[in-house]
Amino acid sequence: MFDTLALDVQPTSASRLAELDPANMEFGKLFADHMLAVEFIGGEWQQPRIVPYGPLAVSPANSALHYGQAIFEGMKAYRQTNGQVAMFRPLDNWQRLNASAERMAMPTVPEDVFMHGLRELIKLDDAWVPQAIGTALYLRPFMFATDGFLGVRPSETYHFGVITCPVGVYYNKPLRVRFEQKYVRAAPGGAGYAKNAGNYGAAMLPSRLAQQEGYNQLIWTDSSAHQFVEESGTMNIIFVIDNKIVTPAVSTSILDGITRRSVLQLARDWGLTVEERQVSSLEVLEALAAGRLQEAFGVGTAATIAPIATIGSEGRDYDLPAVADNAFSRRATAALDAIRTGQAPDPHGWMVPVR
Repeated sequence: MFDTLALDVQPTSASRLAELDPANMEFGKLFADHMLAVEFIGGEWQQPRIVPYGPLAVSPANSALHYGQAIFEGMKAYRQTNGQVAMFRPLDNWQRLNASAERMAMPTVPEDVFMHGLRELIKLDDAWVPQAIGTALYLRPFMFATDGFLGVRPSETYHFGVITCPVGVYYNKPLRVRFEQKYVRAAPGGAGYAKNAGNYGAAMLPSRLAQQEGYNQLIWTDSSAHQFVEESGTMNIIFVIDNKIVTPAVSTSILDGITRRSVLQLARDWGLTVEERQVSSLEVLEALAAGRLQEAFGVGTAATIAPIATIGSEGRDYDLPAVADNAFSRRATAALDAIRTGQAPDPHGWMVPVR
């Protein structure tokens, strides 16, 4: 058995930090100097390594390329007001990664490999963690099959890794979205709750079609009748109707988002009514027409909270009210920013220091 406290660290001899422009950090473009790499061979995880960021070599018969055994996570580390760095709810990401692994017939990642590997990687690339409010070091844990074998069966070998990149604001203005009435993101009993690569690949065509129509994202609906709301693009979706926080309940076709959990917890902390239930597209449009829909917004790691300005349905666009300064989404964004940067108490223990 390996010793996770004795990571094999190979520092880079050519840092790319000078390429970083803190005023222009496009999401997923510039990656930090190092990455975590761990192999699963012979039924067990091997010694974790931290190596310079760079290409990975795989067989042309790689199982992940042919049969889709690939999963990932999305999480962030933040520079706090005391200068230290802390991760936001990393154990939730670890648990969700392993839920995805189990769904895809892949081995689970031990907690010490995940947590100690992340800590050491972030400490080594500490200079890449930005300081401004609304910025973070995005962390991308991922795992894929590595067998070079053609045949539909689970791989016997795997690669687990983590890459990181500094990021700023994901969306700089409220979103235009529309209900999807043809294509399906996921179905009950499928793998919609897992962060497996195929879920995202299958969503690219309908998303591109929506973008060509002038929308930023889709609101995915159920697979049988296209009647009930599920997610918005790559985010969970939340509505404020009659001062109640309303969101679709998680299921096998809806990702259990960590930002979603956090926003709902804030709402409960503030004494607001939270309803996790079925939400139909008709209910949303009727509430909007009656002036009862006060807000709609997407929530996710990349965007945190992204207000929705327009909802399209059956060829018509419906504009939402302008987001007020005291709107729930603005309050939740400010509260999360304050907790993540150490400017406010962290009553739920969401922040985990790197040191």
